[in-house]
Amino acid sequence: MDLFTKTLFLCLALALANGAPMHPQDSAANGGEDHAAVPDRCKGIEFDAITLDEKGTTLFFKGAHLWKGYHGPAQRSNETFEELDDTHHIGHVDAAIRMHNKESPDIHDRNYFFQDDKVFRYYNYSLEDGYPKEIQADFPGIPTHLDAAVECPSGECTTDSVLFFKGNDVHVYDIATKTVKTKTWSHLPSCTSVLRWQEHYYCFHGHNFTRFNPVSGEVTGTYPKDARNYFMRCPNFGHGGGYKILKCSEIKLDAITADDSGKTYMFAGRIYMRLDTHRDGLHAFPIIRGWKEVTNGVDAVFSYTDKIYLIKGDQVYIYKSTAQHTLVEGYPKTLKEELGIEGHVDAAFLCPNGHTVHIIQGQRMLDVDLTATPRVVTRDVSVPVSDIDAGLCGSDGVKVFKGSQYYRYESATTLAASRIAPEPLNITSAMLGCQD
Repeated sequence: MDLFTKTLFLCLALALANGAPMHPQDSAANGGEDHAAVPDRCKGIEFDAITLDEKGTTLFFKGAHLWKGYHGPAQRSNETFEELDDTHHIGHVDAAIRMHNKESPDIHDRNYFFQDDKVFRYYNYSLEDGYPKEIQADFPGIPTHLDAAVECPSGECTTDSVLFFKGNDVHVYDIATKTVKTKTWSHLPSCTSVLRWQEHYYCFHGHNFTRFNPVSGEVTGTYPKDARNYFMRCPNFGHGGGYKILKCSEIKLDAITADDSGKTYMFAGRIYMRLDTHRDGLHAFPIIRGWKEVTNGVDAVFSYTDKIYLIKGDQVYIYKSTAQHTLVEGYPKTLKEELGIEGHVDAAFLCPNGHTVHIIQGQRMLDVDLTATPRVVTRDVSVPVSDIDAGLCGSDGVKVFKGSQYYRYESATTLAASRIAPEPLNITSAMLGCQD
């Protein structure tokens, strides 16, 4: 098992098996100042508010302080959001949300911070004109002095909504109709902050958290759990403290693909990383959580129509591109049965709106027409790069990955016609969340 695989699997497997996030790029030491005035989240504090910003960074608020991301020291919140300190000169935040409403671009991806009876709206860390306002001006029917809030998009809630928490009452605000329905979830702990992450909802209370259903408030699984094991790096918590932020020079992918909805999946050893959008960050999971029939990693992967093809050894697994990744009946099948090829597959990729999968075996590229029955190789050419680990085709061309570097070509045809490899490019933190 290479360094990339060991490091990520060690720090992520336990946390993600329980459905809570740990970002590989955010697993550095806490580094908080040892000063009474500066809160230390590793000592078991209770957060006032948690939300993502429009770039995908998680913001944690406590009193007049703020943490950006899952590691690093606290800073005063008014250093970033100066106006939060103007009204009461304390800079605290009662609740915070990042609005999700693509139908209304004037509010989509805005951050709302609630402070007593006021709401502040920021975009790109700048307070927008007309703010702060009374909470009722933007959210009629919502009480003041909130405990927590979280956005809940349509599909996860009945409509695009915001859940506002105060005591055991949950005020469900319909963004389109501006109507409010109030529920009482006395079985759920009193949430001092709530976070939506990867379609899951987490209620933070004390130094613990509880995952809940945003429609019913139902709690399934064993909760509460200690937030220090999942949402930050702390000595004697998590997975032993033996992991670190990965350097991009240590990255080695086994496979990569993007599905029709725009989600990118990257595989390394027994884990995979899912990138929904750059604003939501990179998230890692054990492969068996998403594709329970596949064990011990994959060799290659590609997406076609609404399905994801995983290749391991001489077997092809086809899954429907749904949240549950359901295995198509009758699979796995052999490479010979499914694609008309034999031998070890190093990489595979399919270009958007295309019907030809390009299979890399050693220094050969085999093209297979996925509309043909039976499927056979339509082109067999040499490529200028050997020992390819993974391949991806998108609007910016073809990338073939080799260790911590990749080679870019304008198209699969250009790759097939090339006789000399271009200058290799380094994998960057923007691509995979590693450390440059």
